[in-house]
Amino acid sequence: MSGLDAGLLVLVAALAAALAATLVARRPPRRLPIVRDVRRILVPFEGRLDPTVLDAAIRMARAENAVLVPAYLLIIPLRYAEDSPLKDQVAVAMPLLEAVEHAALRAGVPVDARIEKGRTLTHALKRLWEVEPFDRIVAPAPVPGSPGFTEKQLAWLLTHAPAETVVLKPAA
Repeated sequence: MSGLDAGLLVLVAALAAALAATLVARRPPRRLPIVRDVRRILVPFEGRLDPTVLDAAIRMARAENAVLVPAYLLIIPLRYAEDSPLKDQVAVAMPLLEAVEHAALRAGVPVDARIEKGRTLTHALKRLWEVEPFDRIVAPAPVPGSPGFTEKQLAWLLTHAPAETVVLKPAA
């Protein structure tokens, strides 16, 4: 083998190693297996999820060996049918759910993300509860200037929730 062939071989091997490292770095995190009959912690939100609430929910899920179920709640305006696709809202929800999933997976917590539609936040929650059981609900309290649950909706949530419910208000 000549010096030129050996140099070309080294260059090809270096390029292959760089490409493999790039693909591994860009690969999304692997999903952790979701075991049946395991506790499930629901974290419903609209708009954005406060990092303090997310961190607390992740800590609870890790401590209880539970699955974190972040649920983005989509509000369907009355001018649309209830089964409308709402592509713009889904386009907003997906990156938020992906960020929540990445944070949970980094902490070793399995995630089972959801998007639920309803005419109001409470209607969407009720629809979600009708099809899935949850062991705990971690609801974000209202933060001035951001979308989310109102005091009235939280009162409804606390009286109608089918599971233990924690309302968390992050410090200003």
